Amino acid sequence: MTDPVHAPHSKGLLSPRLAVTVFLVFAGTYFLSALVRAITATLSPTLSAELALTPSDLGLLAGGYFFGFALTQLPMGRWLDRHGPKRVVLAFLALAVAGCAAFALADNFGGLLFARVLTGMGLSACLMAPLTGFRRWLRPSVQLRANSWMLMTGSMGMVASTLPVQWLLPVMGWRGLFWALALLFVLAIAVLAWSVPAWTREAPAAAAAEGAADSGYAHIWRHPYFRTMVPVGFINYGGMVAVQALWAGPWMVNVAGYTPDQAATGLFAINLSMLLAFWTWGVVNPHLARRGIRPETLIGWGLPISLVVIVAIAWLGPRAGWGLWALFCVGSTFVSLSQPAVALALPPQAAGRALSAYNLVIFAGVFVLQWGIGLAIDALSVFGWSEPDRYRGAVGLFALCCVAAYAAFWRGWRRIERDRTATLRP
Repeated sequence: MTDPVHAPHSKGLLSPRLAVTVFLVFAGTYFLSALVRAITATLSPTLSAELALTPSDLGLLAGGYFFGFALTQLPMGRWLDRHGPKRVVLAFLALAVAGCAAFALADNFGGLLFARVLTGMGLSACLMAPLTGFRRWLRPSVQLRANSWMLMTGSMGMVASTLPVQWLLPVMGWRGLFWALALLFVLAIAVLAWSVPAWTREAPAAAAAEGAADSGYAHIWRHPYFRTMVPVGFINYGGMVAVQALWAGPWMVNVAGYTPDQAATGLFAINLSMLLAFWTWGVVNPHLARRGIRPETLIGWGLPISLVVIVAIAWLGPRAGWGLWALFCVGSTFVSLSQPAVALALPPQAAGRALSAYNLVIFAGVFVLQWGIGLAIDALSVFGWSEPDRYRGAVGLFALCCVAAYAAFWRGWRRIERDRTATLRP
């Protein structure tokens, strides 16, 4: 006999009570994953001093997490569509436990990098699993809200990775912090196993037949909507995460002259701003959807805010503190609407693959930009520039990439609008 608390409604929709429970459990796990993702920004002064890491080392170490993400995205998409969120996320979290333990035991850069890659692989399902489930379990307007509020809990994790980590560091040390995180992921596994419903086979026979006929990624990569979102996903979304998870911290210390404690406070404020931005998106998204305002329209008109700000940061240099970085990240949140929009543009039975393919684009961008900015900072030393000027030069190059990616999106967006208008024309 099925437990009514864990039983889905007809047509795959969850009851309101179960939907809230499932959201909160997944959100708690994603909170922890975001904390681990961003913790290198707060730990960068400590790790640099203890292990003599260069800027390119820091970029590669932070990017290694996203490299682990990228490695798993395509097979994970197939597994999510076939086996469902619960089985996939439980298997992956076991890798995250091993990765946190390996980081706590590492005594050199190679060991830290291996642990970050393993941890990234293990945590790569923490957002994709719930978003895949939401595509079947929740109505479309509620999906947009759930997606934004999942990202909000990620921002809460990033907030926790700043001042709270800085306060705990003298008490527990960075190794103790990672042992504690490993234990918390063990607890998350237990809660997920108890509360998340198993994947049902309630999809219509026609949808199942379509999924069986095309279970690969070719039709996803070819989809016009997917292709339109690729440039801003790789550069603008990936760059926002790269800045939030790493480079805002070193900039504040090495360019703006902050102390490590002041930089941690700045990161706290940046991530708190992101939390409020995603909470706001969660509130307004259902209303915007009911008014017919499409995600690509919001991205097209809102994302230029971030372009203006990143150019200003490169220009102002030492005068650009946490406030401008917060404005850049908040302005970049418009592009977060692309993730659920891509899933909604494709059939429900392909949601796992669509989300994972787009996540691969995003986190490949994070890896390239986190490492690339570090490489650029080191490479610009050939001109004899000071460290602050090398940071400014690297951010200037990043700004050019952001503008180029937006221009590519603009062309695709306008083409989609023309096609939609032509279709609606009598």
